Amino acid sequence: MNRIATVVVIGAGQAGLSAAFHLRRRGFVSALDPATPDARTFVVLDADAAPGGAWQHRWESLHMNTVNGIFDLPGLPKPPIDADEPSREAVPRYFAAYEEEFGFPILRPVRVTAVKRADERPDGDLIVETDTEGTWRTRAVINATGTWTSPRLPAYPGASSFRGRQLHTRDYVSNTEFAGQRVAIVGGGISAVQQLEEISRVATTFWYTRREPVFLEGGFQPETTGRTTIAKVVADVEAGRPTGSVVSYTGLGWSDYAIAARDRGALERRPMFTAIEPNGVREADGTLTEVDAILWATGFTAALSHLDPLGLRGPLGGIRLEGTRVGDEPRVHLIGFGPSQSTVGANRAGREAVGTLVRTVIAPRDATPPKAG
Repeated sequence: MNRIATVVVIGAGQAGLSAAFHLRRRGFVSALDPATPDARTFVVLDADAAPGGAWQHRWESLHMNTVNGIFDLPGLPKPPIDADEPSREAVPRYFAAYEEEFGFPILRPVRVTAVKRADERPDGDLIVETDTEGTWRTRAVINATGTWTSPRLPAYPGASSFRGRQLHTRDYVSNTEFAGQRVAIVGGGISAVQQLEEISRVATTFWYTRREPVFLEGGFQPETTGRTTIAKVVADVEAGRPTGSVVSYTGLGWSDYAIAARDRGALERRPMFTAIEPNGVREADGTLTEVDAILWATGFTAALSHLDPLGLRGPLGGIRLEGTRVGDEPRVHLIGFGPSQSTVGANRAGREAVGTLVRTVIAPRDATPPKAG
């Protein structure tokens, strides 16, 4: 099945919904409904079966009072939310209400398998291939796929020999599954510290990081730390360098859960083990520490493999951006990526991507008369 949309948005998390809002605001109509030949249309393709983006998959104990601020989506303020409510329930409920309010043309679950060029013309169309909805021919793609579906799992010697359980942050549900066990937790980010604090309440934990974690004594200050962080990330994406995790730019803050872990003696970092053995991990000093489970809280990478056919990565390994636009491919915009990974950044990026596409890709092509056949 071959279908057509002026713009295809990939992903319906915060960034994707922001893009959908601004497309609708600029007069784009649903590509799922009959339209006049001259109408600008759009569709949103979302891999999840329900609204909520990655939030619907977060672990049970991650409540609204422990997550970074959730900013209002454009055009519909979020309702009052109980601080003790799990984020996996509160945020998807808000997203679902938002989708219903504006009636966006969202298809789900639809996984985009590849984005390709229809031909060699720099102003030609793109082809979006999916697993369940055939192909879409489009002038432009706004990619908002986030990171949740692309966990970073380091390869470690002996990992396949381990007799216990190995899991990633995205597989974690609650600390009850580790009660009474010995658990190695690997990673120096926010999720690692949150899960270390929780699991250490019911299990014996061992915390491993590649580098000594840096905790900010003054805490995270949005007006100073935030601006500095964004500037660093922008510099990386403009140069085409791969971006790191948020913590790699900011350091860790002394949050309530970090203080609780420290006070219980759980925040004692060990250097990375050298190998994994059937019953545990081989420490840097050569000793063996027996563990029942290894939790890889090692973060995520941007879920962009479907864009590989476009060859967007440069010699430094990253994708060079100019604002939200891919530097060498103006028909593709990345939002919720790099400097726009935060919730407020995702909102702004959705607006910027739509505005730039209309101005530089959509409008110029609309104004070009058809070529003689």
